[in-house]
Amino acid sequence: MKNTGNKTVLITGSSRGIGKAIAFLFAKNNFNVVINCKKSVQELENTFNELKKINPNILKIQADVSDFEECKAMFSEIENHFGNVDILINNASVAHFGLFSDLDDGDWNNIIKNNINSVLNCSNIAVKNMIKNKFGFIINISSIWGVSGASCEVVYSATKGFTNTFTKALAREVGPCNIKINAIACGLIDTAMNNNISETDKSDLIESVSLMKIGKDYDVAKLAYFLASEENGYLTGQVINLDGGFL
Repeated sequence: MKNTGNKTVLITGSSRGIGKAIAFLFAKNNFNVVINCKKSVQELENTFNELKKINPNILKIQADVSDFEECKAMFSEIENHFGNVDILINNASVAHFGLFSDLDDGDWNNIIKNNINSVLNCSNIAVKNMIKNKFGFIINISSIWGVSGASCEVVYSATKGFTNTFTKALAREVGPCNIKINAIACGLIDTAMNNNISETDKSDLIESVSLMKIGKDYDVAKLAYFLASEENGYLTGQVINLDGGFL
């Protein structure tokens, strides 16, 4: 195990997009950074190589975080390499755009497994050592659709509603152990997940945003970094809308 003296952060689903931006910000600030993906192996390798240029303490792990056994193996590898996970950022997620009436049980089970089980699995494993150490942060990357619901993203919205309630409930449970848990409910962010939105629909959405622009992945990264830093002394159990004033 490397004894770097640094805190260790695990970001799930961090080969690209928001997860990658978060990984870069923590790497620049000398954390031990663990990046993860399920299938995007080449993108994970590329991100790993980029991160190593600014911080030597980077670990990459391919694992399906919706599978509890794979999560246990991942945390074991992290412990052998860096020690306990001090900061967990549950970012891995999938979306599905379409009418609910057109979905079948395979579709919604896939969304539920990836968006709910991943949060449960990683949080359950991470929080045990956090309780023992009386220290830790969990940041759940959520969506404003988990607050308001979205047409044609019914199951996705429901899973993010779960994430938001889970955040509030677990924060109450582990707050006495000095563990802070918050969620970032993202609005329209410029990521690959939103590439399926037509330019017309995107323009309509932008007109509904008070700031009249799309958010960037580094906007999410900066908020996640603050929430998982010592600067955050009193904020927990919150679902923070990062939506440019959409809701």
